[in-house]
Amino acid sequence: MNICNIVLLSHSGAGKTSLAERFLFNTGEITRLGKVEEGNTVSDYSPEEIEHKISLSLSLLHCHYNNTKINILDTPGYADFIGETISGLTAAEAGILIIDAVSGIEVGTERAYNLLKEYQLPFFIFVNKLDKENADFARVLELIQKEFGKECFLFQYPLGKGSDFKEVVNILSSDIEELSGEGKEKTEEWRKKIIEAAAESEDTLLEKYLEESELSPEEIVQGLKKAIAERKLVPIFCGSVLKNIAIDSLLKAIVDFCPAPQSSKDKPLNGQIFKTIFNPYVGQLSLFKVFSGELVSNSGFYNSSKKEKERIGSLYFLQGKEQKPSPKVEAGDLGAVAKLKNTHTGDSICDEKNPITFPQIEFPRPLISLALKPKSSKDEAKISDALTKLTHENPTFQVSRDQQTKELIISGMGNLCLEIAIARLKREFKLEVEVGEPKIAYKETITGTAEVQGKYKRQSGGHGQYGDVWLKLEPLERGKGFEFVDKIVGGRIPRQYIPAVEKGIKQAMSEGVLAGYPLVDLKATLYDGSFHSVDSSDLAFQIAAAMALRKGALEAKPVLLEPIVEVEVDAPEEYMGDINSGLSSKRGRIMGLEGRKIKAIVPLAEMAHYAADLKSVTGGRGSFSMKFSHYEVVPQKIAEKIIEQSKK
Repeated sequence: MNICNIVLLSHSGAGKTSLAERFLFNTGEITRLGKVEEGNTVSDYSPEEIEHKISLSLSLLHCHYNNTKINILDTPGYADFIGETISGLTAAEAGILIIDAVSGIEVGTERAYNLLKEYQLPFFIFVNKLDKENADFARVLELIQKEFGKECFLFQYPLGKGSDFKEVVNILSSDIEELSGEGKEKTEEWRKKIIEAAAESEDTLLEKYLEESELSPEEIVQGLKKAIAERKLVPIFCGSVLKNIAIDSLLKAIVDFCPAPQSSKDKPLNGQIFKTIFNPYVGQLSLFKVFSGELVSNSGFYNSSKKEKERIGSLYFLQGKEQKPSPKVEAGDLGAVAKLKNTHTGDSICDEKNPITFPQIEFPRPLISLALKPKSSKDEAKISDALTKLTHENPTFQVSRDQQTKELIISGMGNLCLEIAIARLKREFKLEVEVGEPKIAYKETITGTAEVQGKYKRQSGGHGQYGDVWLKLEPLERGKGFEFVDKIVGGRIPRQYIPAVEKGIKQAMSEGVLAGYPLVDLKATLYDGSFHSVDSSDLAFQIAAAMALRKGALEAKPVLLEPIVEVEVDAPEEYMGDINSGLSSKRGRIMGLEGRKIKAIVPLAEMAHYAADLKSVTGGRGSFSMKFSHYEVVPQKIAEKIIEQSKK
């Protein structure tokens, strides 16, 4: 049996999940047609998907048509879950880009097209919802060719509009003879273009076409399949998922034109995990693609990414949440295996004697963050385990512990992504959490020098406490941290107390003198002091050093530092002016502007809501990434507010 792996992409709501459901129903895989609005589709099965009535994660389905197994990868349309889409793209040989005939090309359509282009995946276009009253196929076709290029060829022509839409004419078939007038002229023109494109895909076909002015149906399919695989041609189909118009002809086109997996059954096993699912009842489920050889149930494989062996039990083919046991998964096919110990998304699986490692799947960095803490302190350990499972499932969802603020931080691609993660913590792990804006990890430093004494002397019966140090404090270059210099000569402080002095300075630096933030980038030179032969101790010198540090920091012109991030914004050029102004209003400095991209450095404190700001400015057509760059001095007026707030 042949195999075709196809990924469905679109703007949210264009009909991906409904199309997948229709494929299953029309091919007899299911006997009852589910609907998204009723929450009973095979693909969208999680409580959160049913509640929101949208896809939130990648779903794997399959059907059989004309001796071909079609693996269907249904992806979310929301940008918050772009990681799920990327996982689907890595497992597919081709995509179907679904476009709403009423809304036309939307933000999510552009994003999906750009991903198909980035991953160099051949694809089909399916214009859905032609049965809707405001559907305008001519306008959508014009937009497709304008936005996606003249290589987009019409393969079907709709008859009727809105409620009068009943069927389509397949341009390569003899159906066009039934047409008349302008419709017939257009379809004949498209038919000629399609056959010419098929001929141009191979020299032998072109030679025959030039000599005989025609190709056989088999030769046309052969040529088109090659042209589509090489991304020289994008076929446009149309219909209505709701009314089941032209769905079977789309299935036939997938079988006829979808590139076969680049796989070999005769070579040793190699494959890759492209998605991890956590199920509270089943545990971890790993979805994989076999590139060569086969994986047999109750056997094992070598994880070349981790350099570890894994034993496996049963293998499955997935139909949404349903797991269908299979004795093996062959080259080119997609399967699932449960309860792997240390194998995660992106890892390569292979035969130990013939190891091969594929590049890790690259996912974008998360854009927004929340501070998280369990309502009950007894859930601290439990929440860590739960969040780890969620990060394995969605690589764009990340968890970290801020070493300075001690906050637990969750990060994702958008607010909905984090909202779903919090909902799952409650539903699947029974964890109640409190959330808030993450604290900004400010720091303090000095900009001047100071020479100060720290003297600690206590007498309370018996042995007393005595320590006396003189320090010189100087600023260091940004990012240099801390430097301690011992310049004691002549035994002014015995050698055994020098480490205690350094320890006392470091302890005092953990809480600065302005707002309690850590002191950084300073040099402390110990150059004088005194001791008592009986009362001096490590503790006394630690306290004396801390006193000197705090006193000196106040005298050495202390300032507040804030984290600065490098920001890169990608958006259509017509929004560049507004984006530029917006970044400048956030105290950002523009570092570069080229075409669709703006590079800037911006204080992290100003970026908390930038995802929403950019969406508002660009209508969702912009994206951005950011990473930590360095620390800079906070402007005085802003610093005063931060310091005042810290004292409340």
